[in-house]
Amino acid sequence: RGTVPLMGHSCASALLGLAGQPKLQKYIKEELSQYGIGNFTSGLLASAAVTPIYVGVTNPLSRLEVIMQTSKIDGKAIGVIEACTEVVNDSKQFGLRGVFRGQGLGIAKGILSLTAFHQGRIWLMETFRDHNISNGSYTPKVGSA
Repeated sequence: RGTVPLMGHSCASALLGLAGQPKLQKYIKEELSQYGIGNFTSGLLASAAVTPIYVGVTNPLSRLEVIMQTSKIDGKAIGVIEACTEVVNDSKQFGLRGVFRGQGLGIAKGILSLTAFHQGRIWLMETFRDHNISNGSYTPKVGSA
């Protein structure tokens, strides 16, 4: 139940969060390096740019997931078409506010969690690289590291 929207949500998450944010962070760092912008600040700015797009794309998919997953287990499953109809009815009744209910806080949370995830990833990558260099397992190319 809810597998189709979940696949769309995962695809959007991978494209925007895992691929888009690092590329944008690299671009921001290059463009703002003259102002002393470091990894954390450029990551925070990249996350702040990517997260509203991510929430805009994934929130309707999350609503479909919830609608499809909250039907009775022993009852008839709600299909994608019925779930879409429910979202359309909700948006007719409440407008876009009905579809994007509560997402201001979701955007703030997303910015912080995406930044923390990527900063943790960068820290681990640099730590392992430095460890491998120090024990002789890896020799960096001239001009890198």
